[in-house]
Amino acid sequence: MTTAIPAGETDTRALGRAFLSARMQGLLKVLVTVWIFSGAFVLIEPSPYEVTFLAAFAVALAGGLKLHRDTLPLLALILLFAPFAMIAVFQVRFMDVSDALLFTLVTIFLMITSYFAANFVAQSPFSNMRLIGNAYITAALIASVVGTLAYLGLLPGEGVFLLYGRAKAFFKDPNVFGPFLILPAMFLLQRALLGTPRRALIGGALYMVLFVGVFVSFSRGAWGHFAASSAMVFFLCFFLEARAQDKVRMLLLAVGGVMVFAAALMVLLSIDSVAELFVHRFSLTQSYDTGETGRFGRIGYALDLALSNPWGIGPLEFSFLKIVELPHNTYINVIHAYGWGGALAYFSLVVWTAWRSVSTLSRRSPNRLLLIPVFSTAIPLFMLAGIIDTDHWRHWFLVVGLVWGITAGYDTITADQRQGRPLI
Repeated sequence: MTTAIPAGETDTRALGRAFLSARMQGLLKVLVTVWIFSGAFVLIEPSPYEVTFLAAFAVALAGGLKLHRDTLPLLALILLFAPFAMIAVFQVRFMDVSDALLFTLVTIFLMITSYFAANFVAQSPFSNMRLIGNAYITAALIASVVGTLAYLGLLPGEGVFLLYGRAKAFFKDPNVFGPFLILPAMFLLQRALLGTPRRALIGGALYMVLFVGVFVSFSRGAWGHFAASSAMVFFLCFFLEARAQDKVRMLLLAVGGVMVFAAALMVLLSIDSVAELFVHRFSLTQSYDTGETGRFGRIGYALDLALSNPWGIGPLEFSFLKIVELPHNTYINVIHAYGWGGALAYFSLVVWTAWRSVSTLSRRSPNRLLLIPVFSTAIPLFMLAGIIDTDHWRHWFLVVGLVWGITAGYDTITADQRQGRPLI
């Protein structure tokens, strides 16, 4: 025998659930803002980025986030990757199994951050991307200013923010600090190209602040990444989004921007120490790049090793073998660390992410403005992985998640977007 629930009580429960859901949604947005902002501060591990993500993830599980159907392939790739990666852990001969296990768990954790970011963005692409963009831009500006001031010797205790004479700010490595600044720089560049005069002026000025931060990282990969991403944002905005009056302004901005870049470089290179390091870093090859055991020479040995071990050799095991230095090629490293099965899932993630972004860009939508800076960051970032280790870069997984989130929610349009062309 069942007892009917009074209508008033049913309404009260529904109101209670709605109230709790609204509270969870609000708390989730606050935690995501803190999570993204904390991505610039990774001098210690576990960093605030990991801690705040766990808090945001807990709130999401409690009802603050809905899963989007179009992100399920991303989840499937993670589930495919995990067992092969765990098998590879037990292939190590020189590393401690516990260290190898921790390395792999970190990779899986970072993949989960991609899936979380994808669903958070897909839920409301414009408002949530604006939240993420503003938090990321703020964090990047602080890191860039600190790194630049430290490099110029204008900050007390600047040694904490430098490594080998190169700016690293709150990161452990200049080669991570430089690329970290690029996505927010692309958001700002798009503002400069398509925004109102006031937003364009502010966006352009802040873009230059991040450019200086990338420059003083003296990361050749970051320099190339910055240049390629900037060119992609310009051309995609020019051909896909710009109106006739925008195109005239963009061409003028391009000419003026080149002049400003040239002037900024001249000022920086007028400092002898900067000029000396620039010439050294700008050379196409350096001592550790050449020879059989150099960065490029050891790739052949590393590839042969990868193809000879279908279950992998385990994380970081390569440095205990014939050549101490890692090959600095993420796509070979993942075969070593996670075996053929894990590498297949990883390669599929890269290819599928690139394909989703390219195919979606061809469709007209207000959300294309959200995708252009992220796409223009993702593709050079995937290419950069061929010459540097990116498999534990937090922002790499964030960028992947943003691509999936924007493309999954591409047809979700807000009233603000229908009325105008709001940018991040």
